[in-house]
Amino acid sequence: MPDPVGKLPSELDQLPDRDAEETAEWAASLDAVTEHAGPHRAAYLMRRTLQHAERGGVPVPALLETDYVNTIPTAAEPAFDGDEAMETRIAGWNRWNAAAMVTRGSRLGVGGHIATFASAAWLYETGFNHFFRGKEGDGSGDQLYIQGHASPGIYARAFLDGRLTEDHLDNFRQEAGGKGLPSYPHPRRLPWLWEFPTVSMGLGPLSAIYQARFNRYLTNRGIKDTSASHVWAFLGDGEMDEPESTAALALAAREGLDNLTFVINCNLQRLDGPVRANFKIVQELESQFRGAGWNVVKSLWGSAWDELFALDTTGALVRRLREVPDAQFQTYATRDVAYIREHFFGAEPALAELAKLLTDAKIDECFHSSRGGHEARKVYAAYRAALAHKGAPTVVLAQTVKGYTLGTGFESRNANHQMKKLSGDQFRTMRDLLGLPIPDSKLNDELVPYGHPGADSPEVRYLQERRAELGGPAPARRVHAVALPEPSEKAFQSVYKGSGKQSVATTMAFVRLVKDLMRDKETGRRWVPIVPDEARTFGMEALFPSAGIYSPLGQTYDPVDRDQIMYYKEAKDGQILNEGITEAGSMADFIAAATSYATHGETMIPFYIFYSMFGWQRTGDQMWQLADQLGKGFIVGATAGRTTLTGEGLQHADGHSHLLAATNPASLNYDPAFAYEIAVIVKDGLRRMYGPEAEDVFYYLTVYNEPMPQPAMPEGVEEGIVKGLYRFKEGVPAKADSPRLQLLASGTAIHWVLAAQELLAAEWGVTADVWSATSWGELRRDALEADEALLRGEQRTPYVTQALDGAPGPVLAVSDWMRQVPDQISQWVEQDYSSLGTDGFGLSDTREAARRHFGVDAHSITVAALAQLARRGEVPASAVKEARERYGL
Repeated sequence: MPDPVGKLPSELDQLPDRDAEETAEWAASLDAVTEHAGPHRAAYLMRRTLQHAERGGVPVPALLETDYVNTIPTAAEPAFDGDEAMETRIAGWNRWNAAAMVTRGSRLGVGGHIATFASAAWLYETGFNHFFRGKEGDGSGDQLYIQGHASPGIYARAFLDGRLTEDHLDNFRQEAGGKGLPSYPHPRRLPWLWEFPTVSMGLGPLSAIYQARFNRYLTNRGIKDTSASHVWAFLGDGEMDEPESTAALALAAREGLDNLTFVINCNLQRLDGPVRANFKIVQELESQFRGAGWNVVKSLWGSAWDELFALDTTGALVRRLREVPDAQFQTYATRDVAYIREHFFGAEPALAELAKLLTDAKIDECFHSSRGGHEARKVYAAYRAALAHKGAPTVVLAQTVKGYTLGTGFESRNANHQMKKLSGDQFRTMRDLLGLPIPDSKLNDELVPYGHPGADSPEVRYLQERRAELGGPAPARRVHAVALPEPSEKAFQSVYKGSGKQSVATTMAFVRLVKDLMRDKETGRRWVPIVPDEARTFGMEALFPSAGIYSPLGQTYDPVDRDQIMYYKEAKDGQILNEGITEAGSMADFIAAATSYATHGETMIPFYIFYSMFGWQRTGDQMWQLADQLGKGFIVGATAGRTTLTGEGLQHADGHSHLLAATNPASLNYDPAFAYEIAVIVKDGLRRMYGPEAEDVFYYLTVYNEPMPQPAMPEGVEEGIVKGLYRFKEGVPAKADSPRLQLLASGTAIHWVLAAQELLAAEWGVTADVWSATSWGELRRDALEADEALLRGEQRTPYVTQALDGAPGPVLAVSDWMRQVPDQISQWVEQDYSSLGTDGFGLSDTREAARRHFGVDAHSITVAALAQLARRGEVPASAVKEARERYGL
């Protein structure tokens, strides 16, 4: 029945009401409160009733948003486990040195950020002094995702505890000499300190969620007990606008990742101005996280506000705090007390009366500095609550002032993200505020000094003792990698033999190889198959019942295909990570597994298989993150190439991922044509990444969905496969003076080139040698290294030049990729060089029609080869015209 007051019907109208009279009495009571005490009182009673019901276990929907106050009242805060005065002095030194480091570097124009750490200092200090577990204790310690712009503060702390020197700080953002500090958390640049890259923004929160999940995966599979590890992700409120920041919130809640805490520094500012100028970012984030199923702890106000809240007997203060938009609150933080009295407290009579009870000093303290994120006790209480909460992840929303302690020229200013230095006068003000013993004689506008209380000072001893109790220094990266034994040769030998008359796609060949490798007694359990909900597309369903799909709940239902051999099997110890339709989430999985050798001292072998179009194009930033984090494993672009995926069209047709992959220095990129090439590459990859002399690289392989007969491996081709080029099939000259050329091809293009080889010989009397170019990228890498050797006075010929040395005739390179992919090697090929490829957008059609469209089918290759020879005068120009007409081009 529709609501009698004319409101739209709701879902409650569909539910039976066992006692309509009782329901009416409740509604009448609420109406009476609204009429006699006002809507604010009615709303308060409703919230308290819902809260009471929730605590009593009554199944009612939780509120998505609470009042703009601290979650933990002052009276309920736990006892502070530390020396607050001592920690304040330590925080002061770290604040000073972070600002000094960036200011000194600004003389050289290298940049840096001051305001972020200034606002977040206590969020880090409290964690370092009381919560963050190091790697020298039991287990793996905690995993810390540090906000990138706060890196100067982390360096400052490492300087205080003796891990860095003044020389290091003076080389902040100056790495070319080999002793500098990177701008942000970059493990590849400072591998003993940083574990996790967190810039580009948004990748940190996504990676943290999947890291927490992978920790559970290791435990549930019996690889390592990670139950003592906690993942802490420090984020900015502006960063939460990145899609990746919130992409996996539901996953974290769904799987009950109470080993994960987000700490969001809500200083209400992003890089250019307010995060939510006309709204409230804290309330928005609270609703978002609560709606996703997270536990939310708000730490907004410092202890100076306790008096104000105690005087707020009408609720007017709380209402006013909730309605003031963020940009206006930032203005309060920069204006005098008279402005605040007029514009904040003057909003309604009850607030004006409250303001009469407050001194100017109290208002100044509350609005200019007293925030929950600036007090160790408030942060300590929030972190304790986060660790105590079970069954769901926690987000701590800590309100701060951006640029706090840096003075009125910095605090809450829209431009403070771009402000790189303090003047001598500003440093004097900061020194006085922090109470640091730095004399005026050392302060000037030229070179502000670093400050240190002394290696044996009470501050340093306290800091080091706290870290010793928590398991050693943090952040820290430790590698205790143990080389994996080589897997049994049996799996590789079966691929080397070829498929006989059976047609097999290279995608399937790769999956079969890995399936056999996962049976290896020594290393099989180390494989981590990752797929974004397309396992059946890639022929991986055979792994479902044998390896199982990971789920922390196991399988709580009877699968619809339970009576089939390859049924959908979920298991708590499942090996496969089938992530649903999320390439970004799958890539975050891969990074966690690919770096487990350092994070947990457990070497894993991840392979992530996906539509090649949706790899480097969609998640290339994460692949750069993977390289920075020194990850290892196999990334597999399946259904590769511009023309092999029939019918799907433009958005699925990948002709450029190898070009994108070539930009990543840590990625070894291969485009194998045959199954045996895949086996050789995988075997060599296992050696290079997981052998005694392990390298910090990962592999990108492209495989195709076009079934073709797979030949047996010829003798002596392994070196060429790994290096990127070998002669697969030599042409047989019809006569001694036959025109001759070299046809290079990668991936599925080898089959078009082989057909062209036959056409050239049978119909045009031209002899062609066919080469398999397994890696244009590795050929180029080797050639670049040879060029670099020349600059050092060393003489070395690139492999591609050596391999083609003396090969007669011109070279024609063909692939299912843009011509720029094979053209990577052109400058090191001494013969006349040209290429064919699939430039432009893909299209929906048959393979044959698509290849004719792009001019890479056997007929097109034949005509292009004749044209090359005609330009050299080795065949008549009329042959080219005749071939075009014959083949309908």
